[in-house]
Amino acid sequence: MFESLGEKLENAFKKFKNKGKLTEADVKAGMREIKLALLEADVNFKVVKDFIKIVSERAVGSEVMESLLPGQQVVKIVNEELTRLMGGTQAKLEIDSKPPTVVMMVGLQGAGKTTHAGKLAGMYKRQGKRPLLVACDVYRPAAIKQLEVLGAQLDIPVFQMGDKESPVKIAAEGVKYAEQKGYDMVFVDTAGRLQIDEQLMDELIQIKEKVKPIEILLTVDSMIGQESVNVADTFNQKLDITGVILTKLDGDTRGGAALSIRYVTGKPIKFIGVGEKMDAIEPFHPDRMASRILGMGDVLTLIDKAQQQFDEKKAAELEQKIRESTFTLDDYLEQFQQIKNMGNLEQLAGMIPGMKPGALKDAQIDEKALAHQQAIITSMTPEERRRPEALLNASRKKRIAAGSGTTVEEINKLLKQFEQIKKLMKQFSDMGNGKKRTAFGKRGKMKFPF
Repeated sequence: MFESLGEKLENAFKKFKNKGKLTEADVKAGMREIKLALLEADVNFKVVKDFIKIVSERAVGSEVMESLLPGQQVVKIVNEELTRLMGGTQAKLEIDSKPPTVVMMVGLQGAGKTTHAGKLAGMYKRQGKRPLLVACDVYRPAAIKQLEVLGAQLDIPVFQMGDKESPVKIAAEGVKYAEQKGYDMVFVDTAGRLQIDEQLMDELIQIKEKVKPIEILLTVDSMIGQESVNVADTFNQKLDITGVILTKLDGDTRGGAALSIRYVTGKPIKFIGVGEKMDAIEPFHPDRMASRILGMGDVLTLIDKAQQQFDEKKAAELEQKIRESTFTLDDYLEQFQQIKNMGNLEQLAGMIPGMKPGALKDAQIDEKALAHQQAIITSMTPEERRRPEALLNASRKKRIAAGSGTTVEEINKLLKQFEQIKKLMKQFSDMGNGKKRTAFGKRGKMKFPF
């Protein structure tokens, strides 16, 4: 996500680099490039206009004009204003002082509303809550079944009354059931439509009035760009939403919705969907997202992901191996599953300062490939696993391919991935060694997370 926008902004910043002093003409030329980059990313025109105005005013002020490094000051200003544009600080889900906390999920059909109701419920279950899913979509074929399947995957109960009762009654009975059974969070999955219509909105207003949710979260598909901002604005006018879940940010999206929604609606993005798996949801941090867009990485989110997956003792052992260059294919196989659990490698690369999101584009992971890799590695001799350079010998590769039921091409791909993973881990090890400590400000030394 944002890879294209990030590259265009980086090109715009080149207008300011290596200049001892900036003139107003320099600033104007650079701002023109930034403006075009934002418009091409499908950011709302009014948002772009106001953003450029504020950044330009600050860029010709004393903090830049009198600076020893004016180019860096401009980047700093853009970073701060992008953060402000997206809300400034993280907006957390509000928890009701008197359980259950009722969260009403709304949105158009196809935006991922039902799936993200499950993802959110799963996230809060992992945090120790007792969530209940309530199936109020009685119109879309198999919507209730979809929610039940998600609930079964997450081991979260689903309250449903079939597709004959009114959604308003189902919502009310679902909340009542939660109160009786001691569930402390209720996620009400409402019906969507292919487009906004009066009937949909009237029904949602009635559900809101009946169950009085503390949160009304609008699920928005970031892939539809500017139209998603219009959808958010309409839902907000009718329902007074409390926040937005922006989905499909792992796809080929231009990112304009993330930069426009807060400005247009005045309501924060609270969560982002970053993949298909049921744990592929993250709280939205405006400052971290601004850093990602500007190629500064997102180390804090990376640490959060790592801490969920890795054992501290094993991390120390592995860090030692990386530093001593004794990381083997056996270690690779053991760690690969854990790294896979953190998410897409391309996304992880984009969180590391100085590494671009496309840096690991060849290192995609799927379950079938992992099984093949396990077969390949277990078909090697102990010496070959310890010293992969021994596999330059073509006859060895043919022997391993025959023994693992794979091909020499797959072996070559595995060895390439092994080198890419070593490179990624070396980045972390260098950070832990303090070689890139300045990238983390006051947080100082970072522990190797694997």
